[in-house]
Amino acid sequence: MHVWIVLLAAVSSFVLGGLWYSPVLFGKVWNAENGGPDKTTSGTGHPAKVFGVSFVFSLVAATAFGHLVGASPGLEAAVRTGALVGAGFVAASFGINYQFAQRTFKLWLIDGGYHAVQFLLFGVIFGWLG
Repeated sequence: MHVWIVLLAAVSSFVLGGLWYSPVLFGKVWNAENGGPDKTTSGTGHPAKVFGVSFVFSLVAATAFGHLVGASPGLEAAVRTGALVGAGFVAASFGINYQFAQRTFKLWLIDGGYHAVQFLLFGVIFGWLG
């Protein structure tokens, strides 16, 4: 596993998240489903801390994914693994938590969808560059 591929995958999470949770895509609906203003910057902590900790988690996820797919997974296998992990593990796990927390289906679609696409993108990056 190459460190630059891991870093690129982690950065891709931020680029995707910036677009996904922006007003251009799902930001307004996400805020409304969460009950108000963007909670990443108002009242829950300093934005630098929120984004810094989030980047560390992105690095952990990218590193774990790299270990899962191996050094040279091939594009098709890596994309298939990314889809399986994103939708089958992460989004499904969010679904369980969201049911118990009584969060909306729409919120699950946004958050689970983000992680499904995130890991699909990891698959593209690791499969193409690995």
